[in-house]
Amino acid sequence: MGSGKSYWGAKLAKQLHLPFFDLDEVVVENEGRSVERIFAEEGEEYFRVKEKSLLYDLVESQTGEEGFVISCGGGTPCFFNNIEYMKKNGKVIWINPPVEILFERLLREKHKRPVLKNVSDEDLKHSIQLKLGERKMYYEKADLIIQDESITLDHFLEIADHA
Repeated sequence: MGSGKSYWGAKLAKQLHLPFFDLDEVVVENEGRSVERIFAEEGEEYFRVKEKSLLYDLVESQTGEEGFVISCGGGTPCFFNNIEYMKKNGKVIWINPPVEILFERLLREKHKRPVLKNVSDEDLKHSIQLKLGERKMYYEKADLIIQDESITLDHFLEIADHA
């Protein structure tokens, strides 16, 4: 959360003239309710099963096309061996800015992110570190890890092209 997945995914897709999909938005559209509501009403397991199903559907619907860009939620690669499926079907990029950068971004955007509404400003950094710690072993399987603090689209394209 806050790494810039959707931002950079949309920019990359536009630059490469490819379709862009935000997997969370695909889930929301399919379900007719927000991710937060799905979690509250059905639980995380339901969401993760739906997310996997739509990820597979999306990838399979694009087979044979020239390519596409998907921005996945931070939990996507961590369930149901999704990371291996993603790697098998494309390049996986982990945008990994320093925790300080994530903290600053999420602190500014907290009012836009319902999942953070009950996290105090004081606990936010610890929460980020905890979540990264839980997910790092999946993220590290990415084909490319971008750790630059101030990446540009040209730099992103150059790095991604060599992955």
